[in-house]
Amino acid sequence: MSKIGVMLCGHGSRSQAAVDEFAVLAQKLPALLPEDWMVDYGYLEFANPVIRVGLDNLREAGCERILAVPGMLFAAMHAKNDIPSVLNAYSAEHGITVDYGRDLGVDAKMIAAAAERVQAAVAKADAEQGEVPLHETCLVVIGRGASDPDANANVSKVARMLWEGMGFGWCEVGYSGVTFPLVEPALEQAAKLGFKRYVVFPYFLFTGVLIDRIYGFTDMVAAANPQAQWVKADYLNDHPLVLATFAERITEILEGKNDMNCGLCKYRTQVLGFESEVGAPQESHHHHVEGQGASAPGSNVEDCALCDTFCTGACRLDAGHDHHHHHDHDHDHDHGHSHDHDHGHGHHHHGHADGHDHGHHHPRYPHADHPLGPESVRKHLKSE
Repeated sequence: MSKIGVMLCGHGSRSQAAVDEFAVLAQKLPALLPEDWMVDYGYLEFANPVIRVGLDNLREAGCERILAVPGMLFAAMHAKNDIPSVLNAYSAEHGITVDYGRDLGVDAKMIAAAAERVQAAVAKADAEQGEVPLHETCLVVIGRGASDPDANANVSKVARMLWEGMGFGWCEVGYSGVTFPLVEPALEQAAKLGFKRYVVFPYFLFTGVLIDRIYGFTDMVAAANPQAQWVKADYLNDHPLVLATFAERITEILEGKNDMNCGLCKYRTQVLGFESEVGAPQESHHHHVEGQGASAPGSNVEDCALCDTFCTGACRLDAGHDHHHHHDHDHDHDHGHSHDHDHGHGHHHHGHADGHDHGHHHPRYPHADHPLGPESVRKHLKSE
């Protein structure tokens, strides 16, 4: 049999802590896989090593077949376009087989891991502040947020599974960027419901700028609503069930079970509001920030002229939508997206054009001016 290598493809972050946590995940993963499989990792943008370096390591070690998976929660542009584009180009250049797996997705193990993080936060709050029945507690689940409505909908599904499974009195869903409602308006809306306790849970894999944003806005809304308890749950990180799900995503490639559900993918189906993106070219948009490093200029809020104690996302307003390209401290989509689309390696082909014109054009998010989306942070601009 061909020697098998495993490639864990991360997004990358300007936060060194996030990069370090991803590396720990890659170090722990081999224990769940056949011992003769070699595992490496790389990042799409900002951080080092970049994806092609990890691929080089596997190829130079004699791996003849590489099983690559997106180190991301759900399927959006990075896992549908950017990562497959990098893998396809590498495969064609070096004549090596690279098979691509699917995102972690809505999975029972992932929901169980999330429930443990939420339950731990509830238990700690009960011990420190007195018990509050779950029926009198509102859960607020915050996802990454993407320009892909299918990925955003998956956050809502996970939230519903936690809400109904654990028995919270109510649940609200928000996002850290791109779509709506963003963190602050989601928390403000939840506060109006009058619950005794609010548990804010970031459905994220790793720390970073966006976790700081979620916790920062939680502190702001809590200060304005002291009548309730505000509890910040931990993100997923390297929970054993997260590792188990990654291992399953890798091994299922060999079983031919790595097809993702593309029924509502905006690149192959005319999804309501996103009809113009059907058949969009499959290309990577991140060559210009590849390998810049987590400490690149603008990576810290201290360097930002717009924000004070944490990144609010106000810099995204400069270009009129939530995906601009002068790359200040918040151009990170860390921990939020994923998809599994075979894109030319014998797996499930996406169905949109496989082009590489690299004009670096992103379709404008159709609701970029929504008052509960990125525009909601305009009031935090220092200059306004």
